[in-house]
Amino acid sequence: MVFPNSPTFQMYGAREAIAGGFSHIEKQVNAIEEAIANNPGLAFDLARTLIESVCRTILKERSLSYDENDDLPKLFKKVSESMPFLPPSASQHNEVRQSLKQTLNGLNTAVQGVCELRNQCGFASHGADAPRPSLEAAQAILAASAADTIVGFLYKVHQQDRAIEPKSHMSYEDYPDFNEWVDSEHGTIQIFELKFRPSEVLFIMDPQGYQNYLAEYAPDTDAVNANEETNA
Repeated sequence: MVFPNSPTFQMYGAREAIAGGFSHIEKQVNAIEEAIANNPGLAFDLARTLIESVCRTILKERSLSYDENDDLPKLFKKVSESMPFLPPSASQHNEVRQSLKQTLNGLNTAVQGVCELRNQCGFASHGADAPRPSLEAAQAILAASAADTIVGFLYKVHQQDRAIEPKSHMSYEDYPDFNEWVDSEHGTIQIFELKFRPSEVLFIMDPQGYQNYLAEYAPDTDAVNANEETNA
């Protein structure tokens, strides 16, 4: 962001990611901030590269595979599908879910726009058979700000999701009363001749959701304490 009476541009979301451990993107961030004033065309190239770097890092840290030849839209889609953008406390609110989905569609559109600006106006993009349009610092700031917002948001969701992961030693058999209550509230799940307990399906398919509902059922349960220790 550029403030009045200040000639410099600074990326706050990306720098928060750097401080949190994504130190490998610092050179890219420094280069974007410098390019805004000195070489706006280069900022379009670097904005795309920065988002791509963060997407690849998040996928790697979440142990998710991707093809080295995947372009940015594909990488962004894989990251989007891998993280719970809606917090567990609001996961049951359909209207909130729809509103967030629309906002995420906006981020996806922003990613596409950054890629197209890079292809059409970038300083270091693929060669062209005609002069490229020359954009100024104002347009470069738009691309850099969009990249900063996307990077900052992805980083925060990635870190928050990892922070609330339940401990691996949490056992389904440890909470028979809660399991019985869940089963009594929801009928047996049957697929063809196979029958499943709702509580067990919840525990296996969404362990964090299981822990959240367990905390509401019994606020003093050991599962809550375990989660607090994990976040300490």
